[in-house]
Order: sequence, then C-alpha cells, then structure tokens
Amino acid sequence: MPVDPTARYDAARALANERRYREAEAALDEADAALDEQAAREASDGGGDDLRARIAGTRAYVLDQLGRPGDAEELCRATLAGGSRMSEHTRGVVEGQLGTILLHRGRLEEADTWLGRAIETIPGDPLAVANLRMNRSLVGMQRRDLVAAAADVEAAIAVFEALGTDVDVAEARHNLGYTALLAGDLVRALREMGAARPVVAAASEANAAICDVDMAEALRDAGLVTEAERLLRGAARAFRANGMPQARAEAELHLAWSLLRHEPAEAAKVAASAARHFDALGATSWGDRARGIRARARLSAGAIDRRGRVIGETSIEDAEVTAVAAALDRAGFASDATALRLTRELWRARHGVQAGRAPRVAPTAPLEVRMLAFEVRAERAARSGADAQARRHAAQGLDELTAWRSSFGSLDLQTSLAMHDNTLMLTGLGAAVRSGRPDVLFEWSERARHLSLQVVPLRPPADPAQAAELGELRMLRADAGSGEWSDDPRAVELGERLRRRQWTTTGAADIERPVGLAEAADALTADTALLSYVFSPEGLSCVVVTAAGAEVVPLRGWNEARTDLPALRSDLDMSAAVRSGPMAEVVRRSLEARLERLSTVIVDGPLRHLDARRLVITAPGVLAGLPWTMLPGVRGRAATVAASASRWVHGRAAAVADLPPRGGAAFVVGPRVARGLEEATAGAAAWSRAEVVSGETATVAAATESAGAARVLHVSAHGRHALDNPLFSGLQLHDGALFGYDIDRMARVPEVVVLSACEAGRSAVRWGEEAVGMTRAWLHAGAQAVIAAPVVVADDDACDLLGALHTGLARGEAPAAALAAAAERTGIRAPFLCHGNGF
Repeated sequence: MPVDPTARYDAARALANERRYREAEAALDEADAALDEQAAREASDGGGDDLRARIAGTRAYVLDQLGRPGDAEELCRATLAGGSRMSEHTRGVVEGQLGTILLHRGRLEEADTWLGRAIETIPGDPLAVANLRMNRSLVGMQRRDLVAAAADVEAAIAVFEALGTDVDVAEARHNLGYTALLAGDLVRALREMGAARPVVAAASEANAAICDVDMAEALRDAGLVTEAERLLRGAARAFRANGMPQARAEAELHLAWSLLRHEPAEAAKVAASAARHFDALGATSWGDRARGIRARARLSAGAIDRRGRVIGETSIEDAEVTAVAAALDRAGFASDATALRLTRELWRARHGVQAGRAPRVAPTAPLEVRMLAFEVRAERAARSGADAQARRHAAQGLDELTAWRSSFGSLDLQTSLAMHDNTLMLTGLGAAVRSGRPDVLFEWSERARHLSLQVVPLRPPADPAQAAELGELRMLRADAGSGEWSDDPRAVELGERLRRRQWTTTGAADIERPVGLAEAADALTADTALLSYVFSPEGLSCVVVTAAGAEVVPLRGWNEARTDLPALRSDLDMSAAVRSGPMAEVVRRSLEARLERLSTVIVDGPLRHLDARRLVITAPGVLAGLPWTMLPGVRGRAATVAASASRWVHGRAAAVADLPPRGGAAFVVGPRVARGLEEATAGAAAWSRAEVVSGETATVAAATESAGAARVLHVSAHGRHALDNPLFSGLQLHDGALFGYDIDRMARVPEVVVLSACEAGRSAVRWGEEAVGMTRAWLHAGAQAVIAAPVVVADDDACDLLGALHTGLARGEAPAAALAAAAERTGIRAPFLCHGNGF
C-alpha cells in the first residue's frame, strides 16, 4: 500500500515539535520519497510543489537544530527562489523558518525582516502568526527592544489562549517572563517562568532544558550563581544528548557569564569552548558574544572576588578587545559591546594604565552595564586619589541598586542580590578607610551591613501548597536517614519550588532607613560600646563608638590572623567531642592559643581604653562564625552580634531589655538529644509559666504553635546547616525538620529564640557581607534576639549553661546580659552567641 506523503509529513512535524529531531529528519526523508513515488505513479510534473516546500521548510528547521544552519539557510532560500507554484501560506511558513534560522545565527536585522514578511504573508492563519510572533519576540529581546518583544508575546498569548494548546500558552508566558527579566523585573520573571515550567517541561527533556537555561539567567541576576550553574550544566548535557549543538553552545555561553563574577579563569575556559561551538555552526556573531565574555574574564585581574581574594593576572591584547567589541556592535549586541569596553576601562584604572574613552551608557541599559559604568567612575576616582569622588560614584550606583531591590521581601533574594553591589561596596569601603574619618567609615559600614536588611518583609498569607511541600520534604529527609537527602531528585524539585514561591510571594512592607554615627552614639548608654568591623581592600578596621565619641582603629596583623579562622572551627568541634583522656588537654591548649591570637588582633585594640561592660558588634562575612564571647578580650562582658547598627538602633524601642518581665517560655525537645529534657526542665523551672513539649508531641506544628504563644522559645534538638540553601537548615523534631522556610509561615514569632542545637547558629556567606542561616531567618521574621552556636557544643555544657540562662531571662534581663551572667555563674565558656537586639 502506498505511503501517504501528507501523513508522513504530519508525523515529521509532530516529532520536530517534540524536539525529536533525528527521528523527524528520517520521517521527512520518508515523506519526500513518498511524494516522489506519488508523482511517478500519477505521472505528475510537480503538483506536489506546495507539500514539497512545506517538507523543505520543516527540514530546514530540523537541520538548524541539528547543527547545520548553513544547509538550513541554503535550503530555505532555494525553496523560496524555486517554488513559484507554492501557496502564499506555504511561502509565509518558509519565510518564517528562514527568519528563525537567521535569528539563531545572530543576524538580527535580517531575521526581523524575514519574520515580519512572513507575518504579513499569512494573516489568515492566526496560530501560524502567533508562532512567528514568538520567534520575532526573541529578536526584540536580543536587540533590547523590549516593548516590541512584549507586544509580540502578548499578541501570541491572546491567540494561544483561544486556539492553542496548554503548552503553547505556557511557552508564551515563559517568554513573557524572560522579557520581564531583561526589563529588570526579577520577581515577575521568576513567577512567570516558574509557573510555565511544569507544563513546558512535561513535553520533552529538551523543552525542560530550554526552560532551565532561561531560569538560570534569572537566578544569575538574583546572585544565586550556584543554582544557575547547576541548571546550565544540566541543560548543556541534555542538549548534547538530544543533538542540539546551537542550544548547547548557548547554555555554555550563559554558564561562562555566570562564572564571570566569581570564577573568571573558569569563565574564560567555558566561553572559549562556547565560541568554538558557535563558530563550527557558522553562528559567528554568537561566537563573538562568547569571545566578549572570555575577554571580560581575562580583564578581571586585580578585582577582589567574593572570598576576599585578589584575582590573578592574565594577558590579553588591547587590539583583541577592540576587535571583539566592534564585532558585537556590528551584530547588534550593543550591551555586550558596552560591557566589554567598560570592563577594559576598569582594568586600565586598576593597573594605572591611561584611561580610554568610556562608552556612553543609556539609563535603559541592563543593570549589569549600568553598574559597570559606576564601577569605572568610582575606580578611576579612587586611583587618582579623589576618594570623596570615588565614594560619591559608588554611593550613586548603590542607591540605584537599593531602589531596584527594595521591592523584594524574600531573605533569600535580599542576601543573594549583594552580588551586584560587591565591587562598588569594596571601592567605597576602601575610600572610606583611607579617609580616616569615623563618621565616613561608619556610614559605609552601614551601607555594607544594612543593604540587605532595610527591607521589612510583608509576611505572606497562609499557603496550603507550601505547607504540603514542606511536609513532603520533611518525609524525604527522614527517610534518607543519615544519607544525603538533598540529592534526591524529588527533594531538589520541591526545594526549588519552595524557594521560588517564597521569592515571589514575600513582599516589602517598609524600608528601614540607615542611621548615622551621631544617632548610633545617642542610642548607647555609658556602659555600652559599638564595635563596627569593616573589611575592605585596605584590610580590617574597626569603628569604635561610645556615647562620648568615635575613633577608627586599624587592625594590624589581620592578614596573618585570618589564617587561624578555618582551623578555629575544627578546634571548637574537637573540643566538644574530646572531653577526657590525654588528647583533651592538647585540644584545649590549641583552642586557647588560637583564641588568644585572634583576640589580640581583633578586639584588644578596639577595647584598649574601654570600660564598657556591654558590646554591640557588627561584623563582615570574613568574621562569620567567630565565637566572640570566647575571645579573652571579651570575657566578662555581655555582647550582642547585631546584623547592622541601624537594625539595632531601630529595634531599641521594642528591645526585650526595655520590657518588664512578662509572658512565658516554651521548650521544645527533639528526639535523641542527650540531656535535652533535663535542659528544658531546668530552664522551665525559672519561669512562673512555662510549657515543655517533648517526645511524640514535639512536632513541627507544636513548635510553631508554641512559638506564637511564648515570649521565649527554647529548642533543644539536633540541627544541621545546609550550605547551598541555608533556609533548608533544620532542627530535627519528632515528625521531621523545622526548616528556615517554616519560620516564614509562622503568624507570630517569639521575642527571644534559644537554639540549643549543633550548627544552628552557623551562616553561609554569599557575597562578602551577606550571611544567612537559621539565626538570620528568625531575626528576619521579627524575633528580637536569637541565642545559638555556630559549631558543635558539648551536651553537658549546653545543658548547664542554657539551663542557667533562663534564670536571668525570667527576671527580665536582656538576653545578652543573661547569657554573660550564666557563663560567669557556671564557669562554662561555650561558643553560644546572642544575635540581634541582645540589649
């Protein structure tokens, strides 16, 4: 029985739409052969021209996806030139295919022309026109004509909602989200793309990978580069497996772009690979984009990365930079060209090379480009000795960033967005240190610390879907036992869904202004001092503020002392684990010696002439996890580690130290905690009204209910810090982990939270200043103070010290003062710290 060529062509189209390109090509061969047989059988002289042209158009699309864009373009042009008997509709389809192929090759002007011609050719087929508009919207996005791009996508959505499939609608909404991303509306982008992904991804592995590449761009812009790079590497593998070399190269390009900020050497390698793949496809303008990223990576020398390291030197010829920038301009990638030229000017400023002419940057340029322009101005001023001007340029850039990020209430986003201000902040801090003025350095210290804190979150309404997902995640974690539960594919999926929902549902209720030095000094009593530590390219400094005045204390010896910090954590862990035997004394001496060295450098200078018995400490990320109360210079004083001086000053009106003794305490004891119930019972005995929840009743729901009813919540449970996503750090209760995300769901949080759990006070440092973990989650949700430890604490020490802590808390003592008094009474020196408004 003869094969129906039309049926085979329809099957080929279906395979192509599912991105099964190799199978589609075979089906197109069969359709062509069937058409030849039909023509021979019917002695026809070409009556199948229209169908043959359609087969050619689809074949061109498949060839393009399989990495043969040159053959695809040639086939389209030949079909259009020789198909005089094809219908207007078919001509429009082939013109649209040619436009799409040219888009992939980076020839944007030609692509726009052909896609526009196709749209005008087939106005009577709304679905076909909608698909063409989708492709033309990509041209608008690449050219940063976002108004035109959004108009095309919205017109397509209207048609798809009336005539298309659910996948059509979801793909269009995904593109609308991508347009929002390019326009700087990060929350809308995350919401639209996140909602579209499940529908689009269900169609095929390749569809899922395409969604992931775009989502990775949004994550990169949010500063969540670890997540972005995981998605991009997975997408590149999927495209390679599905025979999609153009898409694979684009994934590599975006991977290099993400690596640029924190791993420039790796970025240069990945960008070079992407350029080779684009060139092999004949997509030379896309190759130029990759060469632009490679050049920017090689021009990163002299910058300070997020770990505080100076990026090493690499070599690149100025003529190469000029040639790549010119090629990008010719191809219509103006933003890429401007970013490259600005990066070259930044390199010149850092290396004392005569400045060139900085390109003009439009107010509508992408955020990355606008920030680069501010970085160039600030760096040039700093290198010429004009520190006041450098601070002014850096402040202008940071103010623009503040206006943009002020709409995000999510703690996760607020801390990760610091990626964008890292370089400007370091430049401003360096210039402030060189000024030697306490008021100037304090202002910049607060800029660094308060930027991610100034947004007061608007608590989201109860969300049953979120509650169900957290419940399932708890079960997965429990089922994994001691294994790595977070590697489970379902756990990864749930985790991503929970994060993205929080990003888009947590709004901003208010913007908290930063305070100046005079206002901070006015908030201090005679026995209280503020130590504001500042890390900059000049090293580590401290602004010491008292009610009587302020001074800047440089901390000499910092570069040598900082090498003790990684080993300090090991010493603390060993000290908790080795309590007796011959090694105990060795461990104790090692720990004491290390604490003594750190104390000499970090606190002895600032405290040299201070009699203050209370210390408010603000510290950068390089000092995260330092057990301040164990340093010899701090012993005997009450200390609270505030997220920022501004947050501490603003919190004074509601600080627990100013409240009369009122309310009760709730104690929640998780499973398998040695002396946990004893600790809770001892603490509860200090209160006239206390609740103890343990055993099978110590569930997440019970802890949440207790948190809402008590002034003080004490949780004694095993804890675990999640480095990749600190808000999935957890406290193990009877029915699973209480996650950082659970805290956001609480209608009310206690004034004081005591976490007697290993690592519960540990934070992950993201971009220099931004530390986030369980402690920060409680403070972000509204708790006044959190007492927790960043390392393992011996059960005996935790039981005795924290049991004694409640004697002071129940009397109405400030949390930091109660902790210091408990340490004095028991003689226990443990790494528990009071965070927030400890007094």
